[in-house]
Amino acid sequence: MVPLDRLAQITERFEYLEAAMAQGNGDLAALGREYAELRPVVTQIAAYREVLDEVTQTEAMLADPEMRALAEDELPVLRARRSDLEESLRLALLPKDAADARPAILEIRPGTGGEEAALFAADLLRMYQRFAETRGWRFEIVEEQQTELGGIKEVVVNIQGSGVFAQMKFESGVHRVQRVPSTESGGRIHTSAATVAVLPEAQEVDIAIDPGDIRIDTMRASGAGGQHVNTTDSAVRITHISTGIVVTSAEKSQHRNREIAMQVLRARLLDAERNRVDGERSADRRAQVGSGDRSERIRTYNFPQGRMTDHRINLTLYKLDQVMQGDLGDIIDALAADDQARRLAEFEHA
Repeated sequence: MVPLDRLAQITERFEYLEAAMAQGNGDLAALGREYAELRPVVTQIAAYREVLDEVTQTEAMLADPEMRALAEDELPVLRARRSDLEESLRLALLPKDAADARPAILEIRPGTGGEEAALFAADLLRMYQRFAETRGWRFEIVEEQQTELGGIKEVVVNIQGSGVFAQMKFESGVHRVQRVPSTESGGRIHTSAATVAVLPEAQEVDIAIDPGDIRIDTMRASGAGGQHVNTTDSAVRITHISTGIVVTSAEKSQHRNREIAMQVLRARLLDAERNRVDGERSADRRAQVGSGDRSERIRTYNFPQGRMTDHRINLTLYKLDQVMQGDLGDIIDALAADDQARRLAEFEHA
């Protein structure tokens, strides 16, 4: 049973927002966002209350001999509809992650495995780029350091679009690959890894950075890196002194590089704050899907068997070729469903 007092509070808040907007009171943009979020919930509440009334009225008909047969026919249908609406409302009432609708910063780095790990990191970059294309997102490489064989030492990407973080946040963690490296002449299967971090894009209002707490250096980009390395002194490196976080950007415009580096720095600081808060809320964050714990091995890509296994939900798919081409929909949907089920259980037992 969904608590009716909670539903009444939501409806009252919705009516207040509606009246405030009509009178032009307050921050209309903020009121409008909250109003838009509550509107579908209030519609579900109205439908739920209606079916509750219908169930009550139909149950009362059981006492009337002339209406009893009709009531017995209608009640199973009404009760099934009540159960469906209760489930929908429980999901709608779950606390939402305010960052879900935001763009995201994607960071990929090789882990154990030397050059093979760097090559795998490059494969993951292509996988996510193709996935972004299927979603119609803008995929902008902010910083990329390549190896001589085409692998990646580090890459930072800004992904813009609708609901990017909500879908990409489950990708944070250690990705393990098992395959015969192109650099291996003996045909032996090697195991290596790459680390993926997905951070919600932060705005200046989210994270206030004291100008005295950062050091900005300009420099000339160097080393392998293709089009993302230039020969001018426009590259920018920003060091956040209190945390030791270092961010670089090496596009052609120094002004643009400062802007990009500050954007990435804000995202990393926001991520650190979110992790701190989450850690205080839950002692077992590491067991939770989407926790963002980058020390945890979350997925294995086994090329000889054509198999992808996500260890958090014990999901195994034998379509590795499609996955590496960006076909991540089934994986992300399964992770989101599992996360939703966990949060619903926690919410109902809170």
